[in-house]
Amino acid sequence: MSKKNRKSSRNQNVVQSMFDEDHGYNTKGKADWHPLDDQIDGRRDKKYVKNIKPRSEGQEKLMTAIDEYNLTLAIGPAGTGKTYIAISKAVEALESGRIERILLSRPAMEAGESLGYLPGDMNDKMAPYLRPLYDALGDRMGGKKVRQYLDDGTIEIAPIGFMRGRTLNNSFIVIDEAQNCTYGQLKMLLSRLGWHSTMIVTGDPDQSDLLDGMSGLSDIASRVDALENVSVNWLQQADIVRHPLVAEMLEVL
Repeated sequence: MSKKNRKSSRNQNVVQSMFDEDHGYNTKGKADWHPLDDQIDGRRDKKYVKNIKPRSEGQEKLMTAIDEYNLTLAIGPAGTGKTYIAISKAVEALESGRIERILLSRPAMEAGESLGYLPGDMNDKMAPYLRPLYDALGDRMGGKKVRQYLDDGTIEIAPIGFMRGRTLNNSFIVIDEAQNCTYGQLKMLLSRLGWHSTMIVTGDPDQSDLLDGMSGLSDIASRVDALENVSVNWLQQADIVRHPLVAEMLEVL
């Protein structure tokens, strides 16, 4: 190899190394960060309680709906606890023996940025998109148990593109960030519901990363709201449990 080619190769390696480190990967292409490492237990809520309690009227109605309906839609602004409540109810159902597995699905949609190619297996590729779900799972049952359940299939990561044709029996299915699903995708997902299963669909129509008019969440919600055996819950600004400034900002943004 010529001196020029060797120099070019070294420069490319340096650039790739910098890119990998910036995106959480070491120079061998393996993830330095893992969503289920000891950090989860380190960040676990010290005020953890086995059974969560609603902090607003909207949350109370949502939790009741999840207990009473096989299909529940939780729609509302950021910070209303949609995802956390869904995951908590899923863990509760698993630990009580009412279901055999938890299935998590979320669109692999980047919020206005391109992360490029992500190395690793399916779980590794989906990990950055599912971090909010992993955090909630870890908070409810601890990182070691979550990793164990992922390894034995009790908790399954299911990309939306791989859901067609499946029938999900004895499962608790959480479809998160559904505002980034098209009408066709949501129709396909809802029809996966099998016997003795519960499905929760969460999303905020005002924060879709799809092009205008492509999100199917609002349309789907308005259509299934007429069905007696489906619960559609519209959470409001008053249900936001993050910093009070979040609710104030969302009123003007």
